[in-house]
Amino acid sequence: MEEEIIYQIALTLIDGIGPIQAKNLIDKFGTATHVFKANIHQVESIEGIGTIKARSIKNFINFSAAEDELSFCIKHNIQPLFIADKNYPKRLLNCFDAPAMLYYKGNADLNNAKVITIIGTRSNTEYGKSVTEKLVEGLTAHNVLVVSGLALGIDAIAHKSALHNELQTVGVLGHGLDTIYPAQNKSLAKEMVQQGGLLTEFKKGITPEAFNFPRRNRIAAGMADVTVAVETQRKGGSMITAELAYQYNRDLFAVPGRLTDHKSSGCNHLIQQNKAIIYTDVEAFIKTMGWELNQHKSHKKQRELFIELTPEEEIIMNIFREKDITHIDELHTRSGLNSSSIAAAVLNMELQNIILSMPGKIYKVL
Repeated sequence: MEEEIIYQIALTLIDGIGPIQAKNLIDKFGTATHVFKANIHQVESIEGIGTIKARSIKNFINFSAAEDELSFCIKHNIQPLFIADKNYPKRLLNCFDAPAMLYYKGNADLNNAKVITIIGTRSNTEYGKSVTEKLVEGLTAHNVLVVSGLALGIDAIAHKSALHNELQTVGVLGHGLDTIYPAQNKSLAKEMVQQGGLLTEFKKGITPEAFNFPRRNRIAAGMADVTVAVETQRKGGSMITAELAYQYNRDLFAVPGRLTDHKSSGCNHLIQQNKAIIYTDVEAFIKTMGWELNQHKSHKKQRELFIELTPEEEIIMNIFREKDITHIDELHTRSGLNSSSIAAAVLNMELQNIILSMPGKIYKVL
């Protein structure tokens, strides 16, 4: 097992082998060990590899760096999570650019049934602070995992609120686990390891450079069911995360602000572009997400017994059984049906009051 982890880490050290290529290799060979032990002709035939990258794999000799990384992980109780690991965040696997390897220190279940990412400006207002605290407090009874980026401002407020309300919270980092950035959040990070965790795709020694944070943001967006933008300007890291959540077909909410408030201009823009659902209060949010402590689930199941579905509708209904709220693009991706079949099935299910159409091409099962 230790040998396989060394090969997994080594795969991420090879120039030209990014997350997409790594995933293609694992899909073909099953394990990283088999990738390195395959002959060059087998490797170069994989999509996105070719001769040059295949040679890089076969000529790789720096296994000592992978061994050193694993030793660091063992010493500091860090879990290397390869894409084939059962504890790898499964929601990320639906993202085409999911990291091949993550490093995780903590005790939260990254595949918790309900995961929210909360994002916002580093220089928040009292309005943003209040909205964030009330949102997290309202999630307490629903066992939601709270994810953010451990930055100053809204991120830190979300993490602290989760700790205060005894919810687990995970910080996604833009650097290795041998440092904490910003330094002001070191004590916060220490608490989070005891009630959540810290997650990164970066190895030790990787410092918090600006170009690392968009890569960090895609993990925060991809590992959650929903992203809530509390306060953000039109440009910046929070808008990158929001756009990624939208591209990944994740649910996206934005807290509206005054037209004259520059720090809410990004949120207002997301709402205006119909990319985000307007966030008004935590009760409405929970209801929209289908996260209410629902005594009516048995009635829903009973009602389903009396509904006759076509084969196409049954395929779509199975998707909704896994996730109450789904974007139309996700129905296309997961169902394998063509556009006209999906359109007809969705319309018929709406007419039977099985699903509800919501803004942004999102559908919710009733």
